[in-house]
Amino acid sequence: MDTPIEPEVLKGQHVTLTPMTLDDAPELLTAAESIATFRYFTFPPNPWNHDGMRAYCARLIDDPTILPHVVRDAAGKVVGSTTYCSIRPPHRGVEIGWTWYAPSARGTAVNPECKLLLLTRAFETDLFSTGDSQTGSANRVELKTDERNAASRAAILKLGASFEGLLRHHVIMPDGHLRNSAMHSILAVEWPDIRARLETRIDERPA
Repeated sequence: MDTPIEPEVLKGQHVTLTPMTLDDAPELLTAAESIATFRYFTFPPNPWNHDGMRAYCARLIDDPTILPHVVRDAAGKVVGSTTYCSIRPPHRGVEIGWTWYAPSARGTAVNPECKLLLLTRAFETDLFSTGDSQTGSANRVELKTDERNAASRAAILKLGASFEGLLRHHVIMPDGHLRNSAMHSILAVEWPDIRARLETRIDERPA
């Protein structure tokens, strides 16, 4: 089954998002530096080596509800990964998730510009145009994270997304922990203000 969103290269001033391939696995492993990068992921690369990262990439690529991207900086170096996931064409809904960045990219313009590129495509293009009757731009973009991930929750709120509550015992983590997921969303009517906020943040951040 094909992913119901067409892969595209999304290019900004500081980052370029390219559709993930298995060949990206070695560079992704180098960029992540440590398994700790995936502390709050429901499935991390396992084992922590090239084979484990390749299997992780394959799982994302093969899932029809996920469209994974590799994040490259202005010099073309891999600095992370992010996805469209939980893709729901009948309702024109999508989530941005499975996002992580190399330590060197955190606190820079990388994350704000990644979000700008993905949200712009979601809200300003026919994201769900796949040749059938379910076409059009997104009505809603979701972002969720582990309740314990304070940095991620703060970043999502800074983006301008609305907190909608906790999904209690939503998923079972690799260590058996019953994770509460913090759910947030952005609606199409809210996008213009959030876009302006993101553009200002990008201008103010180091590359």
